[in-house]
Amino acid sequence: MGTEQLCSSPGGFHLSGTVTEPATATEPEMTYKVAISFDRCKITSVTCGCGNKDIFYCAHVVALSLYRIRKPDQVKLRLPISETLFQMNRDQLQKFVQYLITAHHTEVLPTAQKLADEILSSNSEINQVHGAPDPTAGASIDDENCWHLDEEQVREQVKLFLSQGGYYGSGKQLNSMFAKVREMLRMRDSNGARMLTLITEQFMADPRLSLWRQQGTGITEKCRQLWDELGALWVCVVLNPHCKLEEKSCWLRQLRKWGEMDVCPLEDGNYGNELPNITNALTQSSGHSQDSLARPRRTVFTRAIEGCDLHWQDSHLQRIISSDFYVSPSYQREGESLLFNSQGQPLWLEHVPTACARVDALRSHGYPREALRLTVAIINTLRLQQQRQLEIYKHQKKELLQRGATTITNLEGWVGHPLNPIGCLFLTLTEACRLEEENCLEISDTGDSKPPVYQHVPVVTGSQDSGESYLSLALEVALMGMGQQRVMPEGLYAQDKVCRNEEQIIARLQDLELDPVLVQTLRKQCILLLEGGPFSGLGEVIHRESVPMHTFAKYLFSALLPHDADLAYKLALRAMRLPVLETTAPSGDVTHPHHLVSVVPSRYPRWFTLGHLESQQCELASTMLTAAKGDMLRLRTVLEAIQKNIHSSSLIFKLAQDAFKIATPADSNSDTTLLNVALELGLQVMRMTLSTLNWRRREMVRWLVTCATEVGVRALVSILQSWYSLFTPTEATSIVAATVMSHNTILRLSLDYPQREELASCARTLALQCAMKDPQNCALSALTLCEKDHIAFETAYQIVIDAASTGMTYTQLFTIARYMEHRGYPLRAFKLASLAMTHLNLAYNQDTHPAINDVLWACALSHSLGKNELAAIIPLVVKSVHCATVLSDILRRCTMTAPGLAGIPGRRNSGKLMSTDKAPLRQLLDATISAYINTTHSRLTHISPRHYGEFIEFLSKARETFLLAQDGHIQFAQFIDNLKQIYKGKKKLMLLVRERFG
Repeated sequence: MGTEQLCSSPGGFHLSGTVTEPATATEPEMTYKVAISFDRCKITSVTCGCGNKDIFYCAHVVALSLYRIRKPDQVKLRLPISETLFQMNRDQLQKFVQYLITAHHTEVLPTAQKLADEILSSNSEINQVHGAPDPTAGASIDDENCWHLDEEQVREQVKLFLSQGGYYGSGKQLNSMFAKVREMLRMRDSNGARMLTLITEQFMADPRLSLWRQQGTGITEKCRQLWDELGALWVCVVLNPHCKLEEKSCWLRQLRKWGEMDVCPLEDGNYGNELPNITNALTQSSGHSQDSLARPRRTVFTRAIEGCDLHWQDSHLQRIISSDFYVSPSYQREGESLLFNSQGQPLWLEHVPTACARVDALRSHGYPREALRLTVAIINTLRLQQQRQLEIYKHQKKELLQRGATTITNLEGWVGHPLNPIGCLFLTLTEACRLEEENCLEISDTGDSKPPVYQHVPVVTGSQDSGESYLSLALEVALMGMGQQRVMPEGLYAQDKVCRNEEQIIARLQDLELDPVLVQTLRKQCILLLEGGPFSGLGEVIHRESVPMHTFAKYLFSALLPHDADLAYKLALRAMRLPVLETTAPSGDVTHPHHLVSVVPSRYPRWFTLGHLESQQCELASTMLTAAKGDMLRLRTVLEAIQKNIHSSSLIFKLAQDAFKIATPADSNSDTTLLNVALELGLQVMRMTLSTLNWRRREMVRWLVTCATEVGVRALVSILQSWYSLFTPTEATSIVAATVMSHNTILRLSLDYPQREELASCARTLALQCAMKDPQNCALSALTLCEKDHIAFETAYQIVIDAASTGMTYTQLFTIARYMEHRGYPLRAFKLASLAMTHLNLAYNQDTHPAINDVLWACALSHSLGKNELAAIIPLVVKSVHCATVLSDILRRCTMTAPGLAGIPGRRNSGKLMSTDKAPLRQLLDATISAYINTTHSRLTHISPRHYGEFIEFLSKARETFLLAQDGHIQFAQFIDNLKQIYKGKKKLMLLVRERFG
């Protein structure tokens, strides 16, 4: 970009020039006139010939500004124009004005005429003021100074980003506008609040708000987070320690106006149940257990409105923030006064989130030293409270442990709080320790920004050298805040925010390199949290509605493990509990915190994030299992904690699978201790899901057998022997025993003969027990499993026979009968087939029934066994089968060959074909003919012309069967005459019958 400058820059308050944009392939060279006014290092207005509109300046304004900064000697400096005019005489002034008007007569002539009239009129407004304005001379020292903000552009941009509803990175864009506001506040630029006002107006005008309100749906997650940031920024603005009273009252009016609008989003994201007031949360009497209706409506602006009541006039507060060396007078060293601790360091006893909001305001308005001093005073206060709470707990410990319950004194949790108090203190402290490397902002190869690098900066205190650093304080305050026992807030959004905030703080903690100083802080704080009684979420007794500590404990466990394994396990095991799921847990004093709901022992409808919390509990357990690999004692305690505290079978199954994976690495030997844990967890899952249906059950059963196989033959024997407490009979026979007895398992375990026999014997016992319990589903598996043992096989067969008359269907019996024939027991097969026939009933029109094949097979089997067996089965067939085509098929097959071809030893077969005139085939023939007659009448009652052809074919088949009887042709002729008589109304059909059959 070429800049050629014609700069009149008198007094340095006005800069003008021309900027040339070189030609490109598509665009010709362009020249733009640019004028910039500035005041005390800020640009206050710009004009450019390009006409580009944006919140930020166009490239030409930037080019001219950079030219002025980089090449100051190339820019001609002039005096303010008023000075130059002062040096001219009357003729020169007249000449100057006339030439000026001539050069720009079209633009300035009307203005010149108007001004001339006003100057010549003695009582005009212009003549009441001494002197005249000079745009080149700059503002006076008392004037407001703020840079030029294009308000229309801010509105347009926000409106555009909101209309994209969080897509195309619009959320990112809005966040960067919020960051811009914070940057402006930090530069103490009064435009910050103005820009925030413009953004808020557009947010309030978002058409989706009324839509969401009408539909009663919550605001989308992304949008909620933007509203939260908006609310937090307003708290920052109103807490500006140096704002004027009139500014504050103006903001208050605006905030109230927005807050009263129906569509204004509420603080906790759901309608109703709100949190206590920002300024007096500590003094709220717990006596009135208000219900949600009586509680005032709290919007995203309520905290900012309450913040308008806060001031910075307190002399103690002023001294804290203005000096590092403010200590108590020596005579107060006992720490009796609540202004200082026993070391003489100042305390600040305000409601913690409110005090942190002050810190955020100081940081945000460009007072980092002051923010740091107030932070140290807050931490000293928190430490003192922690000590006092510990002492109180020591006195009440016995009673609390006996009751096994506690009340929660913190009505507001600091994690997930709208003002993010812990995050704010942590950031203030770590920013003071950040090493700004040259390449700090560079992006690494993977595209992630590098984690920040911190160094220890000693805490400046007026009393003795504490030897503490701001970095160790940051770690300490994060641990205190995260470990605070607090009630699960109400509503999905608030609960989700707790999880999100916790994850954000942990992510920041993971950026800290744990050196010996930080490890010492970590250990000390962890011990305090374990001993901390009801004030700590890791204390011995907690309220059943308190927020679980799993995510936090997982971080602590991993951080402590290399330095103090005992403490790490103690803490993680303590955190494993999830009392809201212990239905028997005493509920504690529910009347105390006013927003506790009545305790429901079912799954918690109020705990929207329960699924997430349970999976975090599982993650914690998995982390411990992995770490304890190879250590029998530790594994045992972790296992007990899992069995006691985890209530979801699918999560225990996941843990069992995790343990199995870790215990059986591909490249080395299995870890027996961990394998046993996996197996034990698997067995627990089996017991838990045995009576409740679980869609993953098959997968779980298969996995358990794999796991037991890996553990060894004893484990397999054990699950076979105690199958009834683990599996259904079907699972036990078809999956468990079948897999255990498979060739693969035998090979995998490389068993010797006695071991193989022991396993087989257990499998057979199981098979017989299952067949007794559920013959319908297990009989066939039992027979298969008992094949190799004569006595067991006989027992299984007897069980089938006993159950055949009552509990079994013809399908099951036919299946077992076919199996018997296949195994070489044709007589047993015949017996079971006969039993199956008694359960069957085939109607005249069921000519495609699935059992037809079984019936044909049973008849073929009987026929092959001999005349006696055939004679025994035919009466059963006649009784059960009423379908003509099936009967004629059987008849045809029986007359084609002589019976008895199975060649049973000791039986003589005549080899003669059987006659249809004699028993047992005579009975079958009669039944077939009568089935044809019945079927014909049934078909004719509802026949339509398109089925006539099919019907004639059916009669032809019938004739073939009739002709097998001695007087069959006479019978058939009579049958046809009968039809013509009865159905003479169906003329067309009877014509077809005459044509074919005479």
